[in-house]
This record gives sequence, C-alpha cells and structure tokens, in this order.
Amino acid sequence: MKELTQIKPVSWIKFVLYGLLLLGIYHSALTWLVTHDWEKEAYSYCWLIPPLVLFLIWLKRDELVFLPSEPSWSGLAPICVGIVFFWLGELGGEYFTMYVSSWLILVGLCLLHLGWNKLKTIGFALFFILTMFPVPDFINTRIMLQLRLISSKLGVAIIKLFGLPATRNGNIIDLGFTKLQVVDACSGLHSLISLIVLCLLLVYFFKDHIWKRVVLFLSSIPLAIFTNSLRIAMTAILFKYFGAGVAEGFFHKFSGLLIFAICIPVLLIEMKVLEKLPPVRLNTTSESKETITKTSGNNPVVHKQVLTHGVLLQPMFIVAIILLVANLTISHTVDFREKIPAKKSLDQFPLKSGEWASTRRQAMAQKFIDALDLSEYVIINYQNREGKKVNFYVAYYESQRKGESIHSPATCLPGSGWSFNQSGAVKITGVPGNIGTMEVNRVVMQWGQKRRIAYYWFPVRGRILYNAYQLKIYNFWDALTRQRTDGALVRLITPVYPDEKIEAAEARLKKFVRDIEPVLEEYIPGKEI
Repeated sequence: MKELTQIKPVSWIKFVLYGLLLLGIYHSALTWLVTHDWEKEAYSYCWLIPPLVLFLIWLKRDELVFLPSEPSWSGLAPICVGIVFFWLGELGGEYFTMYVSSWLILVGLCLLHLGWNKLKTIGFALFFILTMFPVPDFINTRIMLQLRLISSKLGVAIIKLFGLPATRNGNIIDLGFTKLQVVDACSGLHSLISLIVLCLLLVYFFKDHIWKRVVLFLSSIPLAIFTNSLRIAMTAILFKYFGAGVAEGFFHKFSGLLIFAICIPVLLIEMKVLEKLPPVRLNTTSESKETITKTSGNNPVVHKQVLTHGVLLQPMFIVAIILLVANLTISHTVDFREKIPAKKSLDQFPLKSGEWASTRRQAMAQKFIDALDLSEYVIINYQNREGKKVNFYVAYYESQRKGESIHSPATCLPGSGWSFNQSGAVKITGVPGNIGTMEVNRVVMQWGQKRRIAYYWFPVRGRILYNAYQLKIYNFWDALTRQRTDGALVRLITPVYPDEKIEAAEARLKKFVRDIEPVLEEYIPGKEI
C-alpha cells in the first residue's frame, strides 16, 4: 500500500479519465469479451488474467518507484494504430481486432506518460494481457482442427497398443463396437490454450538463458497433444470394458484435468533438467538490484510537486484526450446503421430448376442453427434425370458485424470424418448473366472407398469470394462505403459414384452451378439494393 501513496493525485485523475474514455469506446467489445468469449470452456482461464497482470506489475513495484517517468511522444504511434484497428474491427465485424486495438492504446498511454524504461519494466505484464483475448474463430477453428486430427492419429496408435482394433476417418475413431468423435469429445485440447498461458508464466519466472526458456515454452504444445491423445485412448478403453456410462460420464468430465495433472509435473521436471544443462544460470536477481541501486543511488526518485491544473494541461495529455474523445464521439454519434436489403426468402427456393428436381427441403437441427448464427438457410438434395444427386446448401447472413460471420466449410468438413485429398480453386466458365466466369473453392473428400466433390463460394454484395480473409476485407470496406455487410455461403456436394470417373462428377457440379446461379441471384442481394 505504501507504493500507492506515492502516486501523485494528478496521476489518479488521468487514470480515471482514460479509464472512462476507454470504457465508453470499448463497452460493446468488453461486454462481448466477458459475457461471451470468457464463457467458452477454452477461455474460462481468462478470468484470472486481470489479477495476474496486477500481480506481475506489483512484483515490479520497487523498480517502478526508483525509475523516473520520462514521457515520450512515441506513445502516440501505438495510440493512432489502435484507433485504426478499432475502426477495422467496428466496421469489419471482428472483435479480436477491437481487443488488439484496446491493448495498443493502453500500451501507447503507458509509453506516453511513463517512458521507455518503465514500459520495459512492466513489458511482460502488458504482453500477458493479450492472453485473455481469444483469437478469431476462423483462425482458431483451423488450428484446433489440425490439432484434433493429430490427437486422433496418436489416439488410434495408443488404442492399438492396448490390443483394441481402431480405424480413423478424420476425427472419427471407429472401434468396431462404437465410434468416438474427437470433435465433440475434445475438451482436453481446450486445455491446450490455458496450458500455453501457464507455461508462459513458468518461462517468465524461469530466469535462465533464452534457448532454455524457448525450449520450455515450445515443449508445452506437443506435450498437451500427446496427453490429449492418451486421454482419447483411455476413453476408448473405458468404453470397451465399463460401458458408455463411465466413458462419457465421470471420466469424460474429469479427463480434461488429466492434461494438467500430467503436463505440469513434466514441465517442472523439464525446468530442473534445463537448469543443469550448460551454460550455467545467470544471477539475474542480484544484477537487477545492483542496476537499480546504481541508477537511483539507493534512494527513491523524488518527484517535484507540480500543480494539478498545470499537469493536466500538458500537450501530451491534451492530444491523447482529444484523440480518444473524438473516437468516442464519432463511434456514438455517426450513423453506421446497416441497410438490410430486401430479398426473397430462401424458404421459397424452388424445388425444381431445369433438369434438377427434389421433393422437399431438409431441416437443420436447432443446435447447429444457433452455432452458425445465420439469418436463414436452405438445404435441398437435387437429382437430375439420371438419378445423380447434388446436395445444395445456402446460408444467408443479413449482417456480419461483430460476433456474426459466415462459417467456412474449410473449418468443419475435415472434422466430420472426411479427409481432404485435393483442395484449391477452380474457374467455372459460361455462367449465365453478368458473372460469365466465377472462381470457387473445390475440394475432393474421401472416407474409405467413398469420394465426394464439394464446391463452395461466398456471394457478398455483388462479388463472388472464396476465402475468409477476402470476406473480412470487403466487410470492412462495404460497411464503411455502403453500410452493408450482408452475404451468403453456397456449398454444393456430389458423390463420385462407383461407376463413374471423377471428371464426370466434376462436370455435373459445374453444370449445376450454371443452372442454379441465375436462380440464386433472386434470393441473394447483389451490388445494388
């Protein structure tokens, strides 16, 4: 508490003013962070980050007291970049960008008023704040998908070591007597993120040579994956000998802790082993104290008494306040309401188009509708005169503002048991209307002897896009220039029948695209509304 009494009253006034402005600017983002992101199992640890950051700063209290504040105009650079990121996130519909924006502005304010020396002193604490921000879903999903696939492969290998038959298709493990889907039973990999954060803390307190700290940190990733594979194997074994009640009940809930029960002791042992390896650990603590003593002469820095109104009129403070007030004012007063275009409902999408016909539309389970957060959808299994089928799926989003975005098939199809043998873009020529030629994603999927070809693309406001990064860029631009972020996903899947070549299935999909695209234009808004 003694350190708090040494903080000048004017500093508290600045802190409160900045805090109120940042809360006003980032209210929606912080609300989403706490009520949505932190409620996810993978990020439940985030509640501990703010007190940990304060603790890390408190550990540096002596150095902060001894070091003088050396305000720097350089702090305006991260503040300005943070404001740019704010509008990229606000208009582009990405909360993560707004999280990074708030962090940049916080770092900029610290640099502006404290200077480089104090900023470096609390640098790790500020960096550690980033661990409470979940990465964008389209990135996180792809990373976790690959980790699940690796865990599935290792899990199958461990299951076979115990003498049980097991085969794998994507994330689905076939044990003969039952099937395990690692997508649903993979809460152990959620612990990977919290384990990495914990390992980051261990590395910080592990005062040794940099290469040892890097090795310690990187080792947490394969260790967590292997432990999760072991967990999958144990679930399968329990399923075999004790039934679904044990495997999916108590053990399934407990097994998420298995990663920590195994990984933490292993990491601590690894730290001890690394300490013994040359070069010998440096005595950083004594050196740090000696540096502080030499710099400050064993006496705290004595701050001159400055009138409060004089400090509050300092140019740096005034410029920072003007930038934040302007940003807050524009974000709350300028009308950025979206123009929701009128269109035909997908519930009316025809069951017959050219040679393609179907008898009914398919329904999606409510849990998937809630997870996808779409405005409306249609699923139809069309069939041509030869009896060859094409599965047609359209998901439409009226808005892709913060927290609402199109889910790409690239993040879900591989985990459903199908492996991607070929993927890339393909051009389709001869499309009727103004399109002419369109480029779409093409995927060849295989599950055992079964093969399918999938096409998917994103019709957004008169454009045909085919990757998530394009979506984010154009969402920002069109939100700024058109006040629109509506868009859709179109996905087609056709089987490669046993009696046909893959080229024939491909030709069928291309013909379907040419036939259905003119109809789609009536149900998905284009450039003009």
